[in-house]
Amino acid sequence: MGGLNWVVAVVLLGSLFQLPIVRAKEQLSSRECEDLGFTGLALCSDCHALAEYVKNQELVSDCLKCCNEDSDDSMSKVTYSGAVLEVCMRKLVFYPEIVGFIEEDKDQFGSVKVQYSFNSPPKLILLDDEGQHKETIRIDNWKREHILQFLREKLKPKSESAS
Repeated sequence: MGGLNWVVAVVLLGSLFQLPIVRAKEQLSSRECEDLGFTGLALCSDCHALAEYVKNQELVSDCLKCCNEDSDDSMSKVTYSGAVLEVCMRKLVFYPEIVGFIEEDKDQFGSVKVQYSFNSPPKLILLDDEGQHKETIRIDNWKREHILQFLREKLKPKSESAS
């Protein structure tokens, strides 16, 4: 019977080591998600898209803890009519990727406006057809190419061509 007790002990011990893994898959509170910079990034498909561009497993894991499951046919293709890039002008020096986007790439997106707000971390405020705020995503650590790709995927194309 001693051998059976040893097997039970190993199984129980093994299950104890799996508890943190189970907890890691649980959803975080909206406040915890906001602190991580995932405010409004509600669709898990967005996290999977993020994983294609950002090779940081911890970041992707945090994203997955803050997302909602979506269906392939409807929610994963959510697009917006416009966006506001909000940032504190005094803090821009700390965000060269965002400065590069504003100076060189923003004009590709006629529906993206830059708004300077004192002490605001860099974030994208996504707008619906009426110009109303729908989602906010912090972009503190995003690379310029990730901002470009995200906006290409999430903003509706303009019917009139920009010159």
